Amino acid sequence: MFSDRQKPKTMSEVGGQPNRIEKNTKIKGDIISEADFRIDGKLDGNVKTSGKVVIGKDGYIHGKVECVNADIEGSFNGELLVSDLLSLKASAVIEGVVSVSKLAVEPGATFNASCNMGGKKGAANNEGHKSSNSNGSTKAS
Repeated sequence: MFSDRQKPKTMSEVGGQPNRIEKNTKIKGDIISEADFRIDGKLDGNVKTSGKVVIGKDGYIHGKVECVNADIEGSFNGELLVSDLLSLKASAVIEGVVSVSKLAVEPGATFNASCNMGGKKGAANNEGHKSSNSNGSTKAS
């Protein structure tokens, strides 16, 4: 009943709105939060959250993102660590290093990244990673 081991609830689970960086907004710096985030503007920095990160169609992040789930429609360049599901929409453009547990890619997405599947465990063991492109083929690097 009063356990410290309870999973923190995301904003969407408790009925709140996610934090939002609107279109035409540019931020340089790091964000640390326990809530969900939606980025429709530009962020040059890092995001660390125990919730979900959504990059809207006009959104762009250059930096490191650590989250539980992510939906990407816009652009990302950097290191992406997703402990559960990463969902790439058709308009997504991803470059850099990606570590995920589960990956869903819509046809048309651009995925030019080193990808390691296995979540946090896989992120620690980044040797022998695989590269993957948007047509679904992979090659060992």
